[in-house]
Amino acid sequence: MPPTHLAAELRLPANWLDYGLLAIYFLFVLGVGFLARKSVKTSLDFFLSGRSLPAWVTGLAFISANLGATEVLGMAANSAQYGVYTVHWYWIGAIPAMVFLGLVMMPFYYGSKVRSVPEFLLLRFDKSAHLLSSVLFAFAAILIAGVNLYSLAIVVEALLGWPEWVAIVVAGFFVLAYITIGGLSSAIYNEVLQFFVILAALIPITVLGLKRVGGWDGLSDSLTAQKGGDFVSAWGGTGIGSDNPLGANWLTIVLGLGFVLSFGYWTTNFAEVQRALSARNLSAAQRTPLIAAFPKIFIVFLVMIPGLVAAVLVPKIGQASSGLEYNDAIPYLMGQLLPNGVLGIAITGLVAAFMAGMAANVSSFNTVFTTDIWAKYVKRGREDSYYLQFGRLITVLGVLASMGTAFLASTFSNIMSYLQTLFSFFNVPMFVVFIIGMFWKRASMVSGFWGLLAGTVAAMVNYFVVYKQGVVDIPSDQGANFVSAIVGFVAGAVVMVAVSLFTKPKPIEELQGLVYGTKSPGMSEPAAEGDDAWYRKPALLGWGAIVLAAACYIPFSF
Repeated sequence: MPPTHLAAELRLPANWLDYGLLAIYFLFVLGVGFLARKSVKTSLDFFLSGRSLPAWVTGLAFISANLGATEVLGMAANSAQYGVYTVHWYWIGAIPAMVFLGLVMMPFYYGSKVRSVPEFLLLRFDKSAHLLSSVLFAFAAILIAGVNLYSLAIVVEALLGWPEWVAIVVAGFFVLAYITIGGLSSAIYNEVLQFFVILAALIPITVLGLKRVGGWDGLSDSLTAQKGGDFVSAWGGTGIGSDNPLGANWLTIVLGLGFVLSFGYWTTNFAEVQRALSARNLSAAQRTPLIAAFPKIFIVFLVMIPGLVAAVLVPKIGQASSGLEYNDAIPYLMGQLLPNGVLGIAITGLVAAFMAGMAANVSSFNTVFTTDIWAKYVKRGREDSYYLQFGRLITVLGVLASMGTAFLASTFSNIMSYLQTLFSFFNVPMFVVFIIGMFWKRASMVSGFWGLLAGTVAAMVNYFVVYKQGVVDIPSDQGANFVSAIVGFVAGAVVMVAVSLFTKPKPIEELQGLVYGTKSPGMSEPAAEGDDAWYRKPALLGWGAIVLAAACYIPFSF
């Protein structure tokens, strides 16, 4: 069994300079929170920044919200365990879905003026679909926030030597402070800052890591000798029936990751979509995920290469004999490679990453719980100030719950596998309901609830029964996640279609702006904003991102 706690030898050799940089960052973050508080006068300000932010701010916040545990510790762990296959999570598993969100789905979200993703299901289907999706999303947001909090605790533990539970509690209360004070505006403006701090942390680790192992050629040669040629190839060994480190073939990668998991995450995960909904108009909302897609193309190198370097320096990483989990790849390299000062920047960058990821999930949780559950089913028709205060209260409860789920995340050696499991359970079934509801007018009101329920149950049964009980031999957790995603998608789609054929659809006049081929006043807004420059045209941005991502694939494909 792999170890479940941070290795003692990972204590980082920080000095006064490193602590000073970290302290300055903390003070700056809290300062942004207090400044943002002045603009929070209504619940719309608290939950969606008053829909007033420019595209460049929401775009950077969009990508920064994703630069949490999933990106940094999780993807580095993924690379140490599975190799160059990690590129699939970016160029197949992110860019196409981000483009689809911007070009196709944002007009529905923004045009309908919903405050959250689950609220869209209330307009398109009925209360049962809305309530089920709200509960599932709130539950998933707390679980994912716990992953980011656990990752933040790893850094605090490595830095100060505190026990894991103390690190989790202290880190959680700090994040709680600035979200509660300034709401979503505080989270978003801090995420813009955090984006650049995270890059400043990852770039030195990547450059010095490559230098330690003899550049890319030395890294590739060492990994080929230790792990085999497929470890440094994106598609090597992915033929159906072939063995590879990932335990998945090209079909499950393309369908399970590239379509189902990817589109399920990027198009329905409110922690991301919330940033686009806070944009000042439809054009800015559409460009938000497209602007984010361009840095997303290149960030893979900054998280994949450190994981590969760790696999070379610690050949048995992830095994009990090494004393290191896959999750320890980044902290290990920080302690081995970085001089003081640079180490302080790296520590600050990791803290920023996990705070961004946790803040994104907590801020989306408080919005969904307040507006979709409490305001619609528990305390209806209260004054706006009541919901503003309740939003702050539920933020506190959300962070406390995240502290509990952080301990659950600590039992996984590769938190990326854990996150993908959660996505297959919660995001994929929601995506199938959205995609059928948006493009099929005949989808009935009750079909949304039954499709969401069937998809969620089917994905869980596949993972916990078919995979965990060994009914079908699937080589790895990640391969099982891909299969679970496909099973959940197919089950949800089949049930939705079957139920729709035997129940009546929603009247067409109630579907305006909610289904493809219909329009709402919000959708008639011109795409351009101020001029006809190419960077204001979502279609050009979207296709540019796809072409660039495809070009990046070529060196790693063979």
